[in-house]
Amino acid sequence: MFKRTLSVFFLFVKPLTILTLGLLVVIGVSAQTPPVAPALYMKGTDIAAALQSSLAERPAMGASLITTSDHYRINLITRTEAHGAIVHRPGTELHFIVEGAGILTTGGTVNRPADGGPATTRNAVSQRVEKGDAILIPEGTPHHYTAVEGAITYLEVRFNVPVE
Repeated sequence: MFKRTLSVFFLFVKPLTILTLGLLVVIGVSAQTPPVAPALYMKGTDIAAALQSSLAERPAMGASLITTSDHYRINLITRTEAHGAIVHRPGTELHFIVEGAGILTTGGTVNRPADGGPATTRNAVSQRVEKGDAILIPEGTPHHYTAVEGAITYLEVRFNVPVE
């Protein structure tokens, strides 16, 4: 009887032991796989250097690309002069002013001159913005900095998330 009980015991223990060993191997293998970074880290000095390099090429507007994907784009932008109206589709934008001040004009309708000059807006709203201000510009909204006080630098986060 003892022999029979022992053989029944091993019938259950052996598969459990094999399963346990298998799980330990899987856990060990996945522990050795390098993890995917949980966040994107960029040094401020790298961002600033890229921005200065861009401004050297285009003094009116420099852009330092921080990251881009199918769903968003993040840039640090410095403008030293006004620019024409633009509209993004897709692309709701967040501007966070990190330095300087200027007049941001949003809304209305875009007026494109026949001579090909910078686009302007009609029936738009103009607002002075400065360091620390945040502006959310919905997708399809005309916008442009119509005046810049020396220079204005802002973090631009454009969300290209499809609307369903």
